[in-house]
Amino acid sequence: MSVLESIKEKILESNSIVIITHEHPDGDAIGSSLTLMHALKKIGKNVDVIIPNGVHKMYDILPGREEIKEYIEENYNYDLCIALDSGDLERLYVCREIFEKTPNTIVIDHHITNQNYGDVNYVNAVASSTCQNLLVILAYMDIAITKEIATCAYAGILSDTGGFKYNVQPETFELVAMLLETGIDTAKIYRNLFDLSTLNRTKLLGRAIDRLELLSNNKIAFTYVTKQDEEELNIADGDHENIVYYGRNIEGVEVSVFVRPDNDKFKISLRSNEYMDVSLIASKFGGGGHMKAAGFSTEMSFEHIKQTLIAEIEKNLK
Repeated sequence: MSVLESIKEKILESNSIVIITHEHPDGDAIGSSLTLMHALKKIGKNVDVIIPNGVHKMYDILPGREEIKEYIEENYNYDLCIALDSGDLERLYVCREIFEKTPNTIVIDHHITNQNYGDVNYVNAVASSTCQNLLVILAYMDIAITKEIATCAYAGILSDTGGFKYNVQPETFELVAMLLETGIDTAKIYRNLFDLSTLNRTKLLGRAIDRLELLSNNKIAFTYVTKQDEEELNIADGDHENIVYYGRNIEGVEVSVFVRPDNDKFKISLRSNEYMDVSLIASKFGGGGHMKAAGFSTEMSFEHIKQTLIAEIEKNLK
């Protein structure tokens, strides 16, 4: 039996389904969760989407956003758990317990570092996004694409490709063309994901730019924000989105590094321009991602992070 047929069978045999994704969800994680939620409800399934810490208000434009649960019910009882856009169990954070206790599990992802931890795993690392993989699955299941599904899927693809700048294939545009036929507002989605900001979010960006430094013959851009910055500016999870790109956009820079506090840890975002595979860098620190976009979390001190990470990146510079 093919993977697609196995996924179809598990979904059709289940009634109560829960959708989960990784901690600190990005546009693809949120978009794919809502895409699948709408699709499964369309075929009569009872579906919950659980994202414990909620999602940033930039995603308020996505249909079904208000249905996302920010808590895990004590006496939950699901037939099937579907993990999206998460390379391993650890990244599921508090939702890992749900995944491990649910009798049937499916993993759908596009990260090359995925550990195939589900009963059924659909991991196409060539795809631009998890949303792109979902559209293939929905087509196989003959689930028609509604405007609600299309809006969420488009947002996920747009987010993970940086506005169709990287990691796209001919199939990506073929699928996006199909989404556009439903009449989605592409300009509004783009504005909310990339252009719209708040004053405090802009001030946070300003502090990161003020601290930005170029290292290794200007091939590495490095910057950070502090917990004090976040407290003073009342920063929410998601307000750090896209800061890492400002370093990458500087002429001559190959790798951009952005460091921010994450509770008692630090979260590091890595982006590259031409040849550096930052997913390999991130994997050496317990993380992962894509060739030109990756990251990891660590309990190391700030100075240790900077020293060891820069040294690792320098080994791979040309």
